[in-house]
Amino acid sequence: MKLKIIMVTAAAVLLATGCTQETQNSLSRSLQNWTGTNGVLDVYAGDKLVHRFINIDKLSTAFGSNDGKLRPYRYGYGYDDVNFNMKRDPGEQKVY
Repeated sequence: MKLKIIMVTAAAVLLATGCTQETQNSLSRSLQNWTGTNGVLDVYAGDKLVHRFINIDKLSTAFGSNDGKLRPYRYGYGYDDVNFNMKRDPGEQKVY
């Protein structure tokens, strides 16, 4: 009988801990990976290329904490390809 009570109590504690973690996860921001390593992001204004980022490690979009909707911005790490040659040249900085 004691073993059964201990097992039920342990299961309840584990379940409560799992729910708490799930709640924390839903309140924290959720990220969706868009690229793997070495990605490229081109920014166009109409049909003209105006900016390029290369060697992107990760490009993510944020979800709302409570509503779960996508946010209208993206963020990631990559190099600013100033001269659009698809190569990392000296002086081209890693940006966030």
